[in-house]
Amino acid sequence: MPEEWGTPADDHRLAAELAAGAGRLLLAVRAERALSGAALGAAGDAVAHQWLARALAAHRPGDALLSEEGAADPARLAASRVWIVDPLDGTREYAEGRADWAVHVCLAVDGVPVAAAVALPDREAVHGTGGPAPLAPAPEGPLRILVSRSRPPAAATAVAGRLGAELVPMGSAGAKAMAVLTGEAHAYVHAGGQYEWDSAAPAGAAAAAGLHVSRLDGSPLRYNRPDPYLPDLLVCRPELAGELLDALRTTAGGTGTGERDIR
Repeated sequence: MPEEWGTPADDHRLAAELAAGAGRLLLAVRAERALSGAALGAAGDAVAHQWLARALAAHRPGDALLSEEGAADPARLAASRVWIVDPLDGTREYAEGRADWAVHVCLAVDGVPVAAAVALPDREAVHGTGGPAPLAPAPEGPLRILVSRSRPPAAATAVAGRLGAELVPMGSAGAKAMAVLTGEAHAYVHAGGQYEWDSAAPAGAAAAAGLHVSRLDGSPLRYNRPDPYLPDLLVCRPELAGELLDALRTTAGGTGTGERDIR
């Protein structure tokens, strides 16, 4: 990694380089190791976390780190600058050889995502806060709402019925949020369980591109809290935010189930 990217002014570029670098490493692990299934996913999680932790220690030694794969350091709660990372979001999709997995790297300053990047390695794409691309046109046809592959939230199902929308299952939270950014869908609705590392980088990148990002009740997402559980998320095109939030507020189960579970 270039030494000149180690200054605080380059947080956006550093986030993108870290996400891209971890993504390349994960592709190599999947190609070179004679592993499959859960063993491959565990290896990818570990290797990407270790690489990101070393890189951040070298380039941002004064910042704190919160990683899905690392032990939480209580000292982070007193830190203004905290890197929130998911070294491999969508472990199951990665292990299955699918493309809908991601690497999340986000710098939160006083609880707000400031510099963020989401790498989609199989697509050779990185979306972030450093000069984000213009928001793609909305897809044609019915409203498309992205949801978890394994457990579509009841809130999204009810909203889809109310608005005549189509539910589209996809893996990683980062992949889903970036699919809204690139015009593959109109919205991503999640309820029922996430953590800060699931949404920090996607929220930062999506907001920088001009998308609406919030909790399902419309309140802002806040990070680096004592309990990193952050159960629900709405990412959507800005012109649809009012309609979707109204539908979520008037739909039973619109604030999620409270279960600590998935993307």
